[in-house]
Amino acid sequence: MTSATMHHETTLPADPAVLRRRSRSGKTRNNLTGYAFLIGAIICFALFSWWPMIRGIIMSFQRTRRGVTTWVGWDNYVRIVQDPSFWTAWKNTAYFTALALILGYAVPFVVAIIFNEFRHAQGYLRVLVYLPVMLPPASALFLFKYYAYDPSDAGLFNAILRFLHLPTSQWMQDPKMAVPAMVLASTWMNMGGAILIYLAALQNIPGDLYEAAELDGAGLFKRIRHVTIPQTKLILSLMAMLQVVATMQLFIEPLILANGAGSQDSATSVAYLIYQHGFFQNDLNGAAALGVIMLLVLGGFSFAYVRLSAKQD
Repeated sequence: MTSATMHHETTLPADPAVLRRRSRSGKTRNNLTGYAFLIGAIICFALFSWWPMIRGIIMSFQRTRRGVTTWVGWDNYVRIVQDPSFWTAWKNTAYFTALALILGYAVPFVVAIIFNEFRHAQGYLRVLVYLPVMLPPASALFLFKYYAYDPSDAGLFNAILRFLHLPTSQWMQDPKMAVPAMVLASTWMNMGGAILIYLAALQNIPGDLYEAAELDGAGLFKRIRHVTIPQTKLILSLMAMLQVVATMQLFIEPLILANGAGSQDSATSVAYLIYQHGFFQNDLNGAAALGVIMLLVLGGFSFAYVRLSAKQD
């Protein structure tokens, strides 16, 4: 057999069935490799997220007394809803969420627009606004509680009000000021991350759009309305959903700033009420029922957001 014949035989195409089997085996190996990398995360989610959620739903239909667990159906939900603190907690949580959408959602966007106009020192400005995010939340809230919100004349905010010849406030001790004070502290702690996200979105807007708007005689506010907001609508809607979900889980602010419920239950939130039922009243089943109610509310909101976003797209 000549070398040309041998070379011709070795270069003959393989059987199509063999090629298909090799392709399937290669895909299987790739899938197994991907699943092997994912298995750790799946186990962690299953043990520490999905199973506790399922266990909480089961507990919400049970009652445990002296180590004996019985099935009580909807009794825990009826008892929780009939508690006067339930409606107070939801009212305070909704009030906090509404104010947070004004301050914690709109203010960072305005600050990001202002920062985006600077051609220099943007790096220093980013570090400056992100510094509060790097503080532990408990430390930042204690700073507000004992320094900024001190009801005496030594408090920072009362000193500013007195300098401006305005009436001072009792802040967290005043039932009318408890929720706005918590919103202010929460906004200061968390707005740095939102500003950086908004800045990244703003810097991806093509400059040609602004130049065309300027040529058409559009001023600053018209450029923001007709160029900036439409071009960042996806990020704005996503941040709005995240803002609502995060603020509805209000917990650490009332716990530290108001020592829990606050004056006349003015700072009680749904998350803190869950904590109170579970660890102060030893009512884990009622806490589980309240947690399921919050899960359904936030899940319904997220589902509505996804559906509306899909229709807009």
